[in-house]
Amino acid sequence: MPSADRAVATGLPPGIAAAREELTPMLSQYADLCAAHEDALVLFQVGDFYEAFCEAAEVVARVCEVTLTERSDSTGDYPMAGVPIDNAAPYLESLLDAGYRVAVGDQVEEAEQASGLVDRAVTEVITPGTVVEDDLLEAGTTNYVAAVAAGGSEAGGDSGDASGSAPVGLAAVDVSTGECLVTSGDRDAVAGELDRIAPAELIAGPDAPAFEPADAENGWARHEYDSDAFERRAATERLEPYLPAPDRRFDADAELRAAGAVLAYAEYTQGDDGPLSYVTRIRRYDPRDRLQLDAAAQRSLELFENRGLGASDTLFDVLDETNCALGRRCLERWLRRPLVDADAVRSRHDAVGELADRTLVREGIADALAAAYDLERLVGRVSRGRADARDLRSLHTTLAVVPELKATLAGADGEDAENDDSDHPRTDHLRDLRERLDELVDVRELIDEAIAVNPPPEITDGGVVREGFDDDLDALRATEREGREWVADLEAAERGRTGIDSLSVGHNQVHGYYIEVTDANLDRVPDDYRRRQTLKNSERYYTPELKEREEEIVGAAERADAVEYELFADVRERVADETERIQGLADALAELDACCSLAAVAVEGDYVRPEIRDDPDAGIEIEGGRHPVVERAEASFVPNDVDLPRGSVAVITGPNMSGKSTYMRAVALATVLAQTGSFVPAQAATLPVFDRLFTRVGASDDIAGGQSTFMREMSELTEILHDAGPDSLVLLDEVGRGTATTDGRAIARAAAEFVHDELGATALFATHYHGLTDLADERERVFNLHFTATREDGDVTFLHRVVPGASSSSYGVEVAELAGVPAPVVERSRSLVDAETAGPADGDAVSGERGPDAPDAPTEGDTPTTESDPDDVSLREFLAEEGTDGQASGEPNDDGDASIADDGTGDDRGGGNGTGGDPDGDLAAELRDLDLARMTPIEALNALHDLQSRLDDGG
Repeated sequence: MPSADRAVATGLPPGIAAAREELTPMLSQYADLCAAHEDALVLFQVGDFYEAFCEAAEVVARVCEVTLTERSDSTGDYPMAGVPIDNAAPYLESLLDAGYRVAVGDQVEEAEQASGLVDRAVTEVITPGTVVEDDLLEAGTTNYVAAVAAGGSEAGGDSGDASGSAPVGLAAVDVSTGECLVTSGDRDAVAGELDRIAPAELIAGPDAPAFEPADAENGWARHEYDSDAFERRAATERLEPYLPAPDRRFDADAELRAAGAVLAYAEYTQGDDGPLSYVTRIRRYDPRDRLQLDAAAQRSLELFENRGLGASDTLFDVLDETNCALGRRCLERWLRRPLVDADAVRSRHDAVGELADRTLVREGIADALAAAYDLERLVGRVSRGRADARDLRSLHTTLAVVPELKATLAGADGEDAENDDSDHPRTDHLRDLRERLDELVDVRELIDEAIAVNPPPEITDGGVVREGFDDDLDALRATEREGREWVADLEAAERGRTGIDSLSVGHNQVHGYYIEVTDANLDRVPDDYRRRQTLKNSERYYTPELKEREEEIVGAAERADAVEYELFADVRERVADETERIQGLADALAELDACCSLAAVAVEGDYVRPEIRDDPDAGIEIEGGRHPVVERAEASFVPNDVDLPRGSVAVITGPNMSGKSTYMRAVALATVLAQTGSFVPAQAATLPVFDRLFTRVGASDDIAGGQSTFMREMSELTEILHDAGPDSLVLLDEVGRGTATTDGRAIARAAAEFVHDELGATALFATHYHGLTDLADERERVFNLHFTATREDGDVTFLHRVVPGASSSSYGVEVAELAGVPAPVVERSRSLVDAETAGPADGDAVSGERGPDAPDAPTEGDTPTTESDPDDVSLREFLAEEGTDGQASGEPNDDGDASIADDGTGDDRGGGNGTGGDPDGDLAAELRDLDLARMTPIEALNALHDLQSRLDDGG
């Protein structure tokens, strides 16, 4: 959205401001609301429409594609555009998508009761992160608004940690459900949490770091908010209605200020009517208590979004067999934040296994939950005082399934079969869920007694409260009903009394009840008729008795409506008093539905329960593993085994399209599934518990953010090499392919060595640089895997089977031919490969011969070998020639010190050896002086690459 449009559309439109002293009372009212909401576009109720004026109207007309009209009065002509109130949702959505916050100015008193101008006020400010209307929210999703606050004394808080690094506080609230999350960490940790939470909107305190979404197209909207809300005192006061002693509930001052600010913003958007009483679950958490999946991992593993051409299912789509919105939201939360506590994982597996084994129980639970409404959003509307009678009946319907669920679960835990050991409880998890199913009998009975079964949509239309609930209301309704029955009988009685067959009795909102007589029969009108209205061909009358009855009917109806509204509001308030109990039930229903979904997927997909090992040496062992998404899209899928010891690096080579990336992703997804609580697609699996999962898989760029494909790849690699550790699972696919081959090969090798030597992470490293396979001979915990293919009569068949050892070829030319590359290009490519593989004959060079930037040339023999250019001297070889025994800076020597080996001069740091004009000696000395331990991984890679390039160029 252009900033110029925002400036004229939000707050007080310039056209209104220019004429403010001369405006009519209604436009003055509009101007006051606009001035009070400078950051929002105000929609102003006028009758059945929400209107905007002047420049704001022009924006509304353009964005919402409605007609721009004009309002004229004694002060001038004003452009005007409006949207119908009863169908405002799609227009509001368009304004939100265009980047606007919308302040809704409603009439807050009835026109009949107003002594002059109808009073209007902003009842809510609709923003991307604070939407509460079902029409604007996707069912079963979360919609967070988040706030970040800077730590440190400069922001009015603590001084940070001992290292001097001030934490950043993060708080997020889903205004539609009342869920509130709070955490803190350094900038990178908070950035990762923002990517995981994926808020729709972000507000930032003064001095807070700038955060940009990893996905610029689908990221959050960033808005400014009152900086005073981030002050410690203001935040503490804001939190006091929600938490006792809030200053003792958070680990960092920045957390308190972020939480106070985000709740202040939430209250502001909901009309500033005070605390949001349904926000009862403010949960402080540590990101390290869950498996950490950054944006790159979520994207490359396609957990929630598939961006490929002809995009297919995601992992969440595979797992989502939930039956209600509560379960869907819970399942998404589990998948975004898998467990890292082995006992908690096993407990969830227990419940899923129980439900998988007991088909009738699982199906019974699914049938019952299918009737459940979204309790979290329902109780949010109830607590805000915005629930109507139909919402309360939906709540009643959901509460009514709880006894059925408890009875069904009784079959699962054996309460109905005392003497049958097979039906006795097997899982504590399901028993706990059953105990948490609060039937809320008092609330269910209150709604059933008070609210009509099929109430009207508007609570002011009457017919909301059930007959028999209140004696006074019943008496008023009886008076109204008897009066209407008397009026209904009046027409026949008057026709008989007057002999006028065309006489009729009617009613309208202006004149009330009347008796209508045509002009031809006026001479037969009785003396007790009083004229009420003259029409073209008839006269309308009333009688004293009809007038009396009308007053009884209208009076009884008005009093009944007033009493009924009071009764309904009282019932709604009594239900709101049980918010915490309802939310507790919602949590239990959500978890039960999520477990049922995982069980259904396990049965339908032939998944197996993984054995979870929490000892530090446990590795990944999978028999017949499959990719959960790919196997659903393919007619057949070749399963593969995995044997990946803890802290090992598997270097995976093989042809293009052979399945390397699918294999790696399948291993990672098995880990995610298991720690989420799901079974895994395999014949058998033994898995450890990882704390972080990193991926560098697939090619993508961020042109808008100024990053090329290779730069983005290096950025992701940097994060991995900085943050991974012994309990991390790392997937690296084709590292270094986006640059010259010499550079890329060097980066790939150095990265693999760093993961093995420094990080100790468990890693899968797929590459077409076949020279990397010799790492298996140099490193204890590195081993080779490759995907097999067969060649017959020039045709290549990919077997998609992984076996030990290194691959002999990548079959790139054959894949190009399969893709439809023109035959001349394929043949020329094949001849160049053959020439480079064989080497130049008789000193003749071929066009395109192998040079320093050419890829590793695979051999075609049965035994995989790696060829290299004799002129392509590695740093390791160079150091050996210089007498360093192959030790580079940062590698341990025999004494365990990370330093260059002694050069024989007595100075183990070098500096004087061979520097007298000898280029090779200069390089050796520079390499000895490198202190890689103090460099970032990318700085180390760049330094080594620079030395390697100079070595290639002869110094």
